Amino acid sequence: MITAMPLPAALPHAPHPDALGVRRAHPGDAAALVTLSEPFVRSGALRERPCHVYAAQAADFLVAEGADGALQGCLAVRVHPGTGPEADRGTAAAGVLYNFCVARQRQGGGLGARLLGAAFAGARAQSLGFLFTATTGSGRLFLRHGFVPARPGLAPLAWARTLDPRRGARVLARAL
Repeated sequence: MITAMPLPAALPHAPHPDALGVRRAHPGDAAALVTLSEPFVRSGALRERPCHVYAAQAADFLVAEGADGALQGCLAVRVHPGTGPEADRGTAAAGVLYNFCVARQRQGGGLGARLLGAAFAGARAQSLGFLFTATTGSGRLFLRHGFVPARPGLAPLAWARTLDPRRGARVLARAL
């Protein structure tokens, strides 16, 4: 005779201390966004933005938050409706990725890719046709995720006009 032993009830488990949640930012995150961005501003990779700008643009941001509530990464997506010559060609709205940063201790662990994936999902849900970004660095992460070099003239005009040629940023684009 074979007797089956009941399986033990699943034990609840606490989230791993390194677990990160990705969520939409809120205005109360502004000071943490400034702090997270500061090393990138100092290096010249990001433009400086005052706290009130982060608060006003909080809805653009996706943030990666640790179990302790500390922000470990962020990426903003600004939607630009199809206007001007793009609209005449029937081009869909486009998004611009900006202020992409991951805390130094989290770099190389896939957090940037996770934020980028969340941005792609959000952009598709909004039926955006393209995503654009400008980078002063190598752009390796963007290139690995399907971005290609693009002429600034292909990007949303309102955004392309804000690019500072002195920074030497490359414009990258990805179709969705």
